[in-house]
Amino acid sequence: EKRTMTLMEKNSYHDSVYINAAKIFQGIHTEKPKDRVLVRYGGDSLSPMLTFKDEYSQRVSYELAFNALKYQDLLEEILLDSCVYPCQSIPDELTSLLVVMLYDLQDRKFQAREIFDEEEPVAEVRETEHYLYSCRTKLAAALARCRIKHDALSIESILPETIREQEQRASALPLCVWINTFKVSLQDVFTDLKNKGFTRVESVSDLDGYTYCMDQHCHDVLVFPSSFKEELLNLDLFADCKLLLQ
Repeated sequence: EKRTMTLMEKNSYHDSVYINAAKIFQGIHTEKPKDRVLVRYGGDSLSPMLTFKDEYSQRVSYELAFNALKYQDLLEEILLDSCVYPCQSIPDELTSLLVVMLYDLQDRKFQAREIFDEEEPVAEVRETEHYLYSCRTKLAAALARCRIKHDALSIESILPETIREQEQRASALPLCVWINTFKVSLQDVFTDLKNKGFTRVESVSDLDGYTYCMDQHCHDVLVFPSSFKEELLNLDLFADCKLLLQ
């Protein structure tokens, strides 16, 4: 059940995730020279305090904010080209929220977000979401024009070569996972991983397929192949916070 919820939340974030991502993005977005500013981010109308429900919410909030940062130029171009920005109903103080929600909307292929009954709605999120979704045809057309302009099959292809190289290097790095010994013993983790089909090997150089090894310096840190990130995050050990991705 917890694993299912994790998958649902990955494709349909709670309102609080968007608010936290917007606050993070507000503090890290690239400031343009005054003579080149076309998209204005205003002040901090949202409280700068970050409040996370759990470790998962914290992780996806930062991922969403940094993805918006990575594609900031493209997202701003889409907003301007589609004439979705500026908008009288969306003040400059909420531009960061507009940008992070636009990134998520295009990442969902402009499909509607699933709303969870148990979550408490945030007015700014719902209003911004309604506005973007009502303009989804214009936004999708603007994105298509950007891809044609850059001769790109995907938005990843629009990124500068240096960023793409950095991402390729980062994606090849092994995954480091901390065992939360307050909740589980090392032996129980080893047993659980064995039952899931993982084999323990001696060193990072031996990692291949469903394998893992102990960190040489930290006895409560495990190392996995980079390709298993999503599969690991869907294990009950992660849902119960017994393992934490570093």
